[in-house]
Amino acid sequence: MSQTDRRPDRWVILAVICLAQLVVVLDNTILNVAVPSLTKELGATTAQTQWVIGAYSLAQAGLLIAAGGLADRYGRKKVQLLGLALFGVGSLGASMADDPGQLIAARAGMGVGGSLLLATSLAIVVRTFDAEEQPKAIAAWTAVASLGVALGPVIGGLLLTRFWWGSVFLVNVPVAAPALLAVARLVPESKDPRGDRPDLLGAVLSTAGLVGLVYAVIQGPGSGWTSSHTLLSGGLGLLFLLLFVLWERRIEHPLLDLSFFRDARFRGAVSGGVLVSFGMGGSLFLLTEHLQFVLGYGPLSAGLRTAPMALTIVALNLTGTGIRLTTKLGLKPPAAIATGLALLAAGLAAIAVFGHNGSYPGVLLGLVLMGTGVACAQPAMATAVMGSIPPEKAGVGSGLMGTLGELGNSLGVAVLGAVLTAGFAATLPAGVPNTAARSLPDALAAAGPAVAHQVRSAFADSLTSSQLIGAVAVLLGGLLAGWLLSRATAEQPGPTAQPQSAQAG
Repeated sequence: MSQTDRRPDRWVILAVICLAQLVVVLDNTILNVAVPSLTKELGATTAQTQWVIGAYSLAQAGLLIAAGGLADRYGRKKVQLLGLALFGVGSLGASMADDPGQLIAARAGMGVGGSLLLATSLAIVVRTFDAEEQPKAIAAWTAVASLGVALGPVIGGLLLTRFWWGSVFLVNVPVAAPALLAVARLVPESKDPRGDRPDLLGAVLSTAGLVGLVYAVIQGPGSGWTSSHTLLSGGLGLLFLLLFVLWERRIEHPLLDLSFFRDARFRGAVSGGVLVSFGMGGSLFLLTEHLQFVLGYGPLSAGLRTAPMALTIVALNLTGTGIRLTTKLGLKPPAAIATGLALLAAGLAAIAVFGHNGSYPGVLLGLVLMGTGVACAQPAMATAVMGSIPPEKAGVGSGLMGTLGELGNSLGVAVLGAVLTAGFAATLPAGVPNTAARSLPDALAAAGPAVAHQVRSAFADSLTSSQLIGAVAVLLGGLLAGWLLSRATAEQPGPTAQPQSAQAG
């Protein structure tokens, strides 16, 4: 594509795609601030609250790669429009939910729409811009996504100070509607009729397997880890994942090319991506509960106090400071990933230690460390993935990274939430039933004012333990990811992917 062939409206198209991307990212971060309000007003347990978040992420993660194949074959614009429509309808349904079950179902529908949006937005950007302008366009697309992470808690806090909890979902509708019209009017269609057929059965099996496993993790503390309920859901999850692997090995165009995992560099980069999402998703879930339930901040104040982590990521990625810093220090991808995840773990530990005593400056330090770690590790992980797979499979590799990132976020919420619930139940004052550990409001209601302080203290102690466990997991995993990458890089340097010219299909 020569300069004379460039679309004159390409930057307008980018703005439209970024708007669609922004609404998806904002929804997730807005919801983090709304968790305490949902818990109180809907009477949701901790497990149900986790499913409000997890249902969306699991639906999105399970369908993301399949949605990309669907878009390549039948048209990226068509799939983008369908995704916006589903996301808008799901948001409207979520805002009108009367109980946790309805809200979880609506969130799952939003996850399907979100998967269609995320699988097509970057592909449309690449098809709209030539190779010379692609880096600038992709940087803008990435920056808008990171900005959504920073703005979400603030917007959520503003909405919750004036309106009811459902407003955090209803706000998506007036954004999705004009985005739908703009995409229909401005975005060109592109597709590859020779593209791989979508692996729908693989998507169903993988989603069912992940849901079963995470359900077992969420329900384990309440029902018992050896109860038939927990073992059945976990066993079914493992069975579906085994069937998924067997199915992927026999079909011509699998949802997940298992040969990628033969390369230790790819395994290291993927494990790093999962751990970043695990640490961020789980820690933000715990931090919002800590700020509001323990330290007593309102939704807006809590949102403002969680923003520094995302703002740090935006500042370092948008300016290129993170990449320049790792280059100046001579950090190759393995060392950069290990260093970034070590900083992320240090940030989690700082929040756990300093936040326990109500010191927000200590929490701020932890958030900045986490943001710096993510900004350091993400570019290195992208480089490792691009170097460990064939250039023609770069899109599939990116889709897989997105899928596993969503999985990491879901597992972070599920695992650290389960640790929180189990620890809280074990430290409740005598006379307060363990079932009250489902949420802090339930425990306070069951305990009464006489031991309310002890209940809050037990909750704070459990939060600290959960955050420290998350920090240790991220640190050990980061060292493992760095070791895998350094070992594989030393043995066999991978190919360097070259930029491809964008062509409208």
